[in-house]
Amino acid sequence: MLSLRLRLHQFRALSSATSVVPELDNSDDFLSRVPHRKHPGLIKLKKAHLPQEAQDAAHLLLKRCTVRQLEESVASLNNYLWSRKRPIEDNELRGKAAELENKLRATKQFDSELDIFQQEEKLKSHVLNTLRKNTYHWQPLSYTKQFGLVYLAARFDGGFASVSRALQEIYQRVPEFRPQTLMDFGSGIGSVSWAAHAIWGNSLKEYMCIDASASMNTLSELLLRGGLETGHMHISGIHFRQFLPVSPKVQFDLVVSAYSLNELPSFSERVRTIQTLWRKTRGFLVLVENGTGEGHQLLMEARDIVLGGGDKHIWDHRPACVFAPCPHQLECPKLAGKSQMPCNFMQQYQPLTLSWNPPWRWEKFSFLILSRGIMGGNENHWPRVIGPVLRRPRHVHCNTCCSDGKLHHDVITARRHGKDLYRCARTCEWGDRLPALISNDTSHPDEPENGEKTLAS
Repeated sequence: MLSLRLRLHQFRALSSATSVVPELDNSDDFLSRVPHRKHPGLIKLKKAHLPQEAQDAAHLLLKRCTVRQLEESVASLNNYLWSRKRPIEDNELRGKAAELENKLRATKQFDSELDIFQQEEKLKSHVLNTLRKNTYHWQPLSYTKQFGLVYLAARFDGGFASVSRALQEIYQRVPEFRPQTLMDFGSGIGSVSWAAHAIWGNSLKEYMCIDASASMNTLSELLLRGGLETGHMHISGIHFRQFLPVSPKVQFDLVVSAYSLNELPSFSERVRTIQTLWRKTRGFLVLVENGTGEGHQLLMEARDIVLGGGDKHIWDHRPACVFAPCPHQLECPKLAGKSQMPCNFMQQYQPLTLSWNPPWRWEKFSFLILSRGIMGGNENHWPRVIGPVLRRPRHVHCNTCCSDGKLHHDVITARRHGKDLYRCARTCEWGDRLPALISNDTSHPDEPENGEKTLAS
């Protein structure tokens, strides 16, 4: 009972902090064409599964795999990739060393009988040993042939699911966008190509897959050939390269980078890469990373790099706009407070039918989509649902990120917000958009109707 009251108090505190009232946005009269359960804010990708050709090729390659204890290797790799952090910058490391040195000098922990030279050497040794123990040691991954097969078993299905969910955002919201060219930076085993082909099919004529590892390019091509070197390419028009094209005039309708930013060794290298990827973008730039705090910060870093400009080699002068998931171009509110939380989403998918895999899994990921040119329409500013939707009798709890650049918690009822918005809210899931606009009405407490309970008792 005590925990129930505590949760009730937390929800009321959140809702009372909200300074705006969401109102249904039916400006294009979508409710006259579709029922509430199919409103345009929903992303229609319930369960993702690899194409059968990709599954068959992966199973064939893994059947011939000679890696010992494959299941343990897959679990170890997944844990490592999920906990991976960015490489620490030299200036940050020097700052930590100086701070630690000053603290040690202030405490005077060294033997006064030692001469000055010995004290300095002991101080230096102590600082280095402490930094080694407390500093994350980033190492580049070595994508050998054997490692590639482990990566295939660990990440092919989950990576396909997250990229499919991100691309579905473009496919559904901009149906007239039919890309003919795609560039995949850090293409790895080719999850992006499979996902894009599953969505746009033969509309895509050219795929430029770029990965520094020759063995990963070979493995990706084997998957496309059904696991056989002499097999027929399931997707035509794919080209493999180990380096980014240099000319800023060469652009692609769609540019994607999935789980690759953390493979870059420094901030300066990430800046150069992001600027190059944006130069190559004619339509949309899609970035996908782990749904961790580290992955989210990598995406927000890329967002600032593109929106901030500063690129000296500009060819396409159309402005950069945030297409998804943010309904604004302001500072990310999840990183503004003391308790910084990642903005992430969930996608259910069918994993490869390996002995240790369950029938269904969930991929937690973060993504960012930037578009060339300003996207018109109110719907681009609809609030994004950033957490599980709590459906209760006659009211719904929605946590959203809104166009004012703030996080909101709304208790939506039919009496206060109207039956249409209430019904739309009940059908929303984490990651969908609420078809609403916000108004500056500060007179509401967002309490449920009389007789309603905030939480089920």
